[in-house]
Amino acid sequence: MISLDHRISQWFFLRQLNLNRVIKFVHLTIVEALTKKENKMTLRLTDLAPNFDAETTQGKINFHKWAGDSWVVLFSHPKDFTPVCTTELGSLESIKPEFDKRNVKIIGLSVDPISDHKKWSEDIKEVTGYKPSYPIIGDENLHVAKLYGLLPGSTSGSSKGRTAADNQTVRTVFVIGPDKRVKLLLTYPMATGRNFLEILRAIDSIQLTAKYKVATPAGWKQGEDVIIVPAVKDDEAKKLFPKGWKAVKPYLRVIKQPGL
Repeated sequence: MISLDHRISQWFFLRQLNLNRVIKFVHLTIVEALTKKENKMTLRLTDLAPNFDAETTQGKINFHKWAGDSWVVLFSHPKDFTPVCTTELGSLESIKPEFDKRNVKIIGLSVDPISDHKKWSEDIKEVTGYKPSYPIIGDENLHVAKLYGLLPGSTSGSSKGRTAADNQTVRTVFVIGPDKRVKLLLTYPMATGRNFLEILRAIDSIQLTAKYKVATPAGWKQGEDVIIVPAVKDDEAKKLFPKGWKAVKPYLRVIKQPGL
């Protein structure tokens, strides 16, 4: 016969076992919820670019209203008065007329207050010879950085006391279309300066392929041959491109760039 003491011990053991299971279940549920929350904050291609109100070096804006019917390059920085970013802002300003020709508005984002941005702009002019004429968003409260998934949504506090290393993930270039959808994302490490001529080249491709049913090959530049997209079958292609094409492979049909 099982003793009373043994029964009591068994009961306590089962109770503790169930309690451990409940704790494990709650833990896994919390982790899953937090993971989903973090994933939700990550922007992907074709996502709607989040709208926001913010102070900039050119006054307060509503992002979507400011963008209007233009394309937008939003490029982010971890901190003001950083060496690589200083050269980048000046470099972009030097070729801004090329973006203007393509109906592309430029806006910067840095995790610091507007007062610092304005002082930094003078340094940028001194170093590069170009002072940014485009607005730079002040993100002292980290709101936009978190909204665009550049910092974890759980990040607390303000920019005060945070170093560039703390914000090193705030190094993404977003190209956003007139439909407010994300068309391109490029994230660079802090020690690698961005090549804005490459971003300009990518915009040429994105704008062309948005207008015509074509794709651009590796290293393509404005005026070079393009590819008919696979979704366009030969019968449709004959109507769209009556001058014909060169079939390198059945799935690789090359034509002159349309619209020239």
